[in-house]
This record gives sequence, structure tokens and C-alpha cells, in this order.
Amino acid sequence: MEGNHLQQKRDRVSIFDASTGVVKEVEKINKSDEEWKSWLIPQQYLITRKKGTERAFSGKYYTLKEEGIYRCVCCGTDLFSSDTKFESGSGWPSFWAPVSEKNVSTNIDYGDGRIRTEVICRRCDAHLGHVFDDG
Repeated sequence: MEGNHLQQKRDRVSIFDASTGVVKEVEKINKSDEEWKSWLIPQQYLITRKKGTERAFSGKYYTLKEEGIYRCVCCGTDLFSSDTKFESGSGWPSFWAPVSEKNVSTNIDYGDGRIRTEVICRRCDAHLGHVFDDG
């Protein structure tokens, strides 16, 4: 019985809800590759599950100026606020901070022959992009 309780505990994460200002414990989302493929449109799947990217300066969120919260397309977790969005010149939406460190995590990414910091959604492990410390 105790082992089952520990498994349930491991499958939950604490997430900050930007609309209420409250941290809540939610179920970690673990889906198979096939489930994600059937759930997402091809471009969303490529970017969030396979660490792909869209062409620079082409995405609908790049020039979006509306105020609000940017949420994970895979699980709906609050990720970034329009208050922290800035023009980086990179061609992709850029933010100087997440709504909460609880909602994202980072991995070292050795792809592309260089070392980068990948940002992922803590609830579903969706690839969100990379952090660049270039001023």
C-alpha cells in the first residue's frame, strides 16, 4: 500500500495558477508519443514533443500584443505573462521570466553542436524553447 501511495505522490506536481495566485497540486501528464500525436496538430507536436521549431518571424504569438497569460498548448499550464514579453529580435516570442519557477524547468540541451538551456513545461514536459544569455 505504501508503494502505491509513493507512486501517486511522484505523479503530482505543484503548479502556480496565475489567475488565482495560488499554488495547487495537479497530476503530472504522461502520454505516449501516439497519444500526443493524436491530441496535437502536426506543428504543435513537432515543436513541443520533438523539440522542433517554427520559422523565425512566422508564428502568431511573435507579434501578439494582447495582455494576458501564455499557456502550454499541451496541458494548459500558465507559463508566461505578457508583462514579461520583450522584443529580442530573434523571431520568436521572448520572455524575461515565467509566471512562476514552479511551472517550468530546464534541461541542458547539447543539440545543434552547442550547449543550450532548454525550457520545458513542468507538468507535461513540453518543449517551450531555449534560454539565451546574450544580453
